[in-house]
Amino acid sequence: MISFPHIDPVLIQIGPLAIRWYGLMYTLTFVLGWPLLKWQSRRQALGLAPEVLADLVMGTLLGVILGGRLGYIFFYHFSYYLANPLAMLRVWEGGMSFHGGLLGVLVAGYLFARKHGLSFFVLTDLLAVVTPLGLLLGRIGNFINGELWGRPTDLPWGIVFPGAGPEPRHPSQLYEAGLEGVVLLLVMIWLGRQRRNPGFLGGVFLTGYALARLLVELVREPDAHLGLLAGGLTMGQWLSFPMLFIGLMLILRSRRRPAARMR
Repeated sequence: MISFPHIDPVLIQIGPLAIRWYGLMYTLTFVLGWPLLKWQSRRQALGLAPEVLADLVMGTLLGVILGGRLGYIFFYHFSYYLANPLAMLRVWEGGMSFHGGLLGVLVAGYLFARKHGLSFFVLTDLLAVVTPLGLLLGRIGNFINGELWGRPTDLPWGIVFPGAGPEPRHPSQLYEAGLEGVVLLLVMIWLGRQRRNPGFLGGVFLTGYALARLLVELVREPDAHLGLLAGGLTMGQWLSFPMLFIGLMLILRSRRRPAARMR
């Protein structure tokens, strides 16, 4: 059993202004992801100027925040927010969904692609290489917050999380950081070094994330208000099945097409 490190979720507080570790992770995602985004843009020979890429970053940031919040509301707590609509605005209380954030990014990417005359699948391939970095940092933020813990375990690395009872639990946030973050990031960078048909990298990302999430959800504690759903699966698993299907279809679609220029 390992003791939880008890890191204060608030990094810096100046009067009423609080900078939290989780918010810092969002900021680091875009700071560290910027050179990776430029590198991949050059690899795909998109010819996008830095200011255009900056617009893409701002659009995806907005998509992540709005989509993530709306996804959490509709996928995980719809009845509560239906009865308490003003609570939808209390984002400082937490409540974000990766699957909702992904949908928000896709909408922002579609609008950006139309505006700049780019292929939507070329653009999603570009974003797919950078996204695992955000997943890695976001899951570390979840761990620091002591949230989204795993199910009870007797393994030696089980952690007693504050507010989760006396049993040691799987540090599922770190499992996800490793699989969705480190492993998937390395795979995407390796595959992104060569030109691929549009849709391939996006398909690999969707497939890789879905498989990682389906696996980790086996040891992650289900949301208390939802529990296990049909088939003994969690909401995260049910939301990942469409991603897995779409990801595999994109990979097959890209591999059946002849080699194409990236623009």
